[in-house]
Amino acid sequence: MKNKMHDIDELIKETLTQEEAKFYEELDEQSLLGMVGGLFNTRNSWVIIMMLIVNLVAFTVFIYCLVQFLSTDNTNELIKWGCAGFFCVMLTAMLKLFSWMQMDKNALLREIKRLELQISSLAGKIS
Repeated sequence: MKNKMHDIDELIKETLTQEEAKFYEELDEQSLLGMVGGLFNTRNSWVIIMMLIVNLVAFTVFIYCLVQFLSTDNTNELIKWGCAGFFCVMLTAMLKLFSWMQMDKNALLREIKRLELQISSLAGKIS
């Protein structure tokens, strides 16, 4: 399967102009670190930066809640610190989930652009 995909990619590159081929190369699959870096190259990168800051604050508050939870003997205090820690963990998980969904959206957009480029290449060959 991998060999067939490589052959198709080579066939497409041969039919493209130099500028289109360069654009096609940029649409190649990214590594995980490349996908995370791609979050900061979008129009709404400020949202991602704010989420990162909130995520770091929530994790720091969770560590504080955990330390307080482990150092108290009062049941009411245990419930209070446990609930606060659980809230921080849930907030962190939701923010991470949103980031993963954004990375998936960027990957889907990249694949759609590849398909559009392939269709325009085929349309140019037919004409």
